[in-house]
This record gives sequence, C-alpha cells and structure tokens, in this order.
Amino acid sequence: MKASFSILAAAVAISACSKAQSEPASGSSAESTSAAAAPKPSQLASMAHPDLLDPSKATAKAPETFKAKFTTAKGDFVIQVHRDWSPNGADRFYNLVRMGFFDDTRFFRAIDGFMVQFGISGDPAVAKKWQEQNIADDPVKQSNKRGYVTFAQRGTPNTRGTQVFINYGDNARLDANFAPFGQVVQGMEVVDSLYKGYGEGAPMGAGPDQGLIQAQGNAYLDARFPKLDGIKHAEVIP
Repeated sequence: MKASFSILAAAVAISACSKAQSEPASGSSAESTSAAAAPKPSQLASMAHPDLLDPSKATAKAPETFKAKFTTAKGDFVIQVHRDWSPNGADRFYNLVRMGFFDDTRFFRAIDGFMVQFGISGDPAVAKKWQEQNIADDPVKQSNKRGYVTFAQRGTPNTRGTQVFINYGDNARLDANFAPFGQVVQGMEVVDSLYKGYGEGAPMGAGPDQGLIQAQGNAYLDARFPKLDGIKHAEVIP
C-alpha cells in the first residue's frame, strides 16, 4: 500500500478524536448464487479464485434479499442483506461473497463495544487489484445498530471498497455517512467471541497496519498478530 494511506487513516481518526472510537476507515478501499469452493489453508486467493484478479467481473445484481454464511474457527454466522437498504453496497457484497473474496481473510480490527472489521484480501496481488475499486455512496436508510453490517470508507465520498464492519454496539454517530446493508441474523455470539486483544489498528493503536496488510497479506498478519480470528469460507445460501 502507498505510504500516503497511513497519513489518510490518521486524518480520518483525528477527525473523530472527540468520539469514543475512530470511524471504520478503509484502505485507499440468469444470476447464479453458487459460491466458490473454500481454498486450502495456504493457497493464495488468486490461485483459488482467479477471477479475483479482475474486479470488472463483479457486475452481478444482488437479489432483493439474500443470506451469506461465514465459516470461522469460532463457528458460523449468517448475514441477511437487504438490497433496498443500500443497493450499491448490497451488490458489491454479493459479488465479493460469490467470487470468494472473503475466503482465508482475517478480522483485523476488533474493538470491544464498537465494531469488528474485515475485508482486506490475504493475497497482496488481489488486494492491489481491488484497492481503488470503489462504489458510489448510498443514502443512509438504517441506523448502525448492534449486529448491523456496513462498508467501511475513507473520509471522502464514494470510497467504499471491500472492507466491511459489524457493529458491536449501537453506533448511531456513524449514521451520517455509513449506510448499513444487512444484519447478522444468526451467530452473533460467534461475532462477539472474535479476538479483540490487539485493539485499535496502527497508527492510532498497536493493532495491524492496514497498509502492511495490503502489501504483505496474511504473511504479515500471521507473523505479527497470530491470535487474530479469520474467515475460512463465505457463501451465499438459500
């Protein structure tokens, strides 16, 4: 990732310094519902799912409602997506799940009482391809309540990419800019149990640096932050 990202991330955090936590900032970030097969533990995403190297293929329109199941070492959780809440967000999430983007990725930012964030590829080649593949903003129609799921973004318009967060608390202060597209309808206890010991990410805390995740992928996270929980596989389910 470019060095300028750390400066931008810091600026976003500083702009929210009067609040309890910084905002969920992301990096510079007939239809088939069949999901890609889960990758082997050490297999790069670009090898398991070659289409991830071509974001232009992420064009499917999401159903009006659908569910996505996430399998982790702590158990499974299910997100139900409502396209009318955030059409662009729902479409992007639908394509990411179907293409296998979230497979073998980490929950790299988890802050007790606030939110847990994920959605940077563990394969640097994939992360680079998606780094600037942003989507247009949607009007905010739902509040960022506990269990609601939302795309992270930088402090400028139309910068939602691949990073997603699940609200641990009722974060209505985010409603001015962050549009939820779904909610956890099963397994919120699994989401609650995800490892939070590393705290806030760099540069505001001692947790993972998003720029280094982008540049080095899972190799960086597994070496420096081995206790992080991860997503084994995500798929669209009936």
